[in-house]
Amino acid sequence: MASDAAAENMNEVGPGYVFKEEIHLTVLKTSLFFAGDGFTVYDCKGQLVFRVDSYGPDTRDRDELVLMDPNGRCLLTVRRKRPSLHQRWEGFKGERMDGDKPIFSVKRASIIGRARASLTVEMYDNPGEEYQIEGCFSQRCCTVFNVTKESVAEIRRKVDPTTSVVLGKEVFSLCVKAGFDAAFAMGFVLVLDQINGEDYVDSGATAEPAVHPATED
Repeated sequence: MASDAAAENMNEVGPGYVFKEEIHLTVLKTSLFFAGDGFTVYDCKGQLVFRVDSYGPDTRDRDELVLMDPNGRCLLTVRRKRPSLHQRWEGFKGERMDGDKPIFSVKRASIIGRARASLTVEMYDNPGEEYQIEGCFSQRCCTVFNVTKESVAEIRRKVDPTTSVVLGKEVFSLCVKAGFDAAFAMGFVLVLDQINGEDYVDSGATAEPAVHPATED
């Protein structure tokens, strides 16, 4: 059940995405060939929670991505800000229209370094609210920390609960802590995928078959 009290203390993308308990989502990247091709996100019961439709290899199309609910309603738009040495992306509630103001931005903390460079998230509506994303997205190992260094979301490799086998990188877990907006967390995933897209497929690695997330206990 979503937490109304938690929602009052933070920017909320949409109703129903801030929970009283920690949740575990399964993120499935729909293609290994291009960053931002698409995502589907499922809960632990195998129900669709979010989706991002395929945009193809055109760079212009990947400068703006839209996170949707299962019915296609736009929840969040992330758009690359050009020019930007720090690869800054900005987030907008719902479908972005001309003149809309962003509610947050994500940028590299440093222009030096690549896969393990940290990212800074700034909330425009609340200057005191800031997040750091640490880790290596290409290895599916990232943590989102709030200003007090508490973990609010984590990205990890997905393990098949029936065989204990680590699945391919096209399937991974997104753990969202209680009180943090899951739609915001998925918005961060979209930006991470774009910034680190060139590292998505390991050099010389063979693509592993996509697996539909199974229902977990």
